[in-house]
Amino acid sequence: MSGASQWGLPSEYAERVLDLVGLIPPGKVLSYGDVARLLGGGGPRQVGNVMARYGSGVPWHRVVHADGTAPPGHAVEARSRWSHEGTPTTPDGARVRMDVARWPGPRGRT
Repeated sequence: MSGASQWGLPSEYAERVLDLVGLIPPGKVLSYGDVARLLGGGGPRQVGNVMARYGSGVPWHRVVHADGTAPPGHAVEARSRWSHEGTPTTPDGARVRMDVARWPGPRGRT
């Protein structure tokens, strides 16, 4: 399933990704793979493509790589937002502590 339609508008899948990302509470995160798993389809790359194309209107900094690192090119801004929200990070602030910051997902919503 692609992240965008032929005309550049978000596909149904992209809308579902963005809706889920919009639900992630401050201080919590999901990995790209977590988002795909909660939606029951796609994979980390598809979620990443959706976020790269359409993610600026949602809390994009709450979607990270499985190792807790920020999206490429966004580390400085993500770190600032993580700090502001109190997201648990490693001592150097370079990665989110996935063991304590991973959000279990909305109950009964996906």
